[in-house]
Amino acid sequence: MTRRTVIKAAGAGTLASGLTTSAWGASREAEGGDTLVVVEKSSHAVSFYDVASGRRLETVRLPDYPHEMVVDSRRRFAYVGHYGVRMSSSVGEGGAAVFVIDLVARSLARTIDTRPFRRIHGMGMDRDGRLYALSEEKAVLLGFDAPATDEAPSRAVPTHGVKTHLFTLSRDGERAYVTGLLSHTVSLVRPHDAAVPPLLVTPGQLPESSCLSRDEKTLFVGARKSSALVAVDARTMKVRESRKTGGDPLRVYPLDDDRLLVTDIAADTLTVWSTDLRPIRSLQLDGKPAAVSLHPTEPLAYVSLLGTNRVAVVDLERLTVVGGFGTQLEPDSSALLPAAP
Repeated sequence: MTRRTVIKAAGAGTLASGLTTSAWGASREAEGGDTLVVVEKSSHAVSFYDVASGRRLETVRLPDYPHEMVVDSRRRFAYVGHYGVRMSSSVGEGGAAVFVIDLVARSLARTIDTRPFRRIHGMGMDRDGRLYALSEEKAVLLGFDAPATDEAPSRAVPTHGVKTHLFTLSRDGERAYVTGLLSHTVSLVRPHDAAVPPLLVTPGQLPESSCLSRDEKTLFVGARKSSALVAVDARTMKVRESRKTGGDPLRVYPLDDDRLLVTDIAADTLTVWSTDLRPIRSLQLDGKPAAVSLHPTEPLAYVSLLGTNRVAVVDLERLTVVGGFGTQLEPDSSALLPAAP
């Protein structure tokens, strides 16, 4: 059975996201099965789930409150930042490490000490396999040229923001766009040339997530307290356009040349927007959508839901929940590991 056959059989209505096994899951199991790697920040772990059945295959225990994660292009290692506190508003020094997870052995391979840089949150990799990690506490972007073996950062670049939380990276790693929660700024920094001063813009209040357009000419930013989705020129850092979302746009993801996917944790919705900032369609969820990972070849999204401790599987063509499964406490960032062909 193909995925389309299963969805057609399920009918036009949304399947209950409380299902652990669904018709969609049965088809994936028959096809060989994919694995979703999920950071569970309040269970202080990274877990591996069989997407078809929702069965937890393995859990890697970590120090308190890991948050963001990135996976290398070979899907050999995952890199997890040790934020060390539950939320950005939590008081405390936070963690000072990057955890290297062996995706084959499903174990903690090693830990990279990042002291004195603490509250490691945003994570990213460029097309050459270089790793970048953001210290919220020091407002510094760290770089690792050979992350599989590095014992310490290869470089560090100041971002000139305050409470720097997440960043978006150009494919070549030459530009990073860093959001500052408390400075209400986005900084364009050059990770490989600290002599170039950052270029800043204020797109609205509490900018947290961002993404680049496919041609990397436009940066889309979710300004949470301004309830706005903002388009910024990725070179000049001038605001081109801003549209009210009516909620709390926590995360922004590119779907293709024409569409964006935005999570709203006030309305508990997933909304498709056009890249010219027009809302197209929304999906109501049964929890707060903390983060999304996208299937690399199929129109599927895996949405981590806070409060209900679940992952909802969403068909992006129909914008319909087609499956889901329970997780441990507070699922956050995730990565889909497709089954071997």
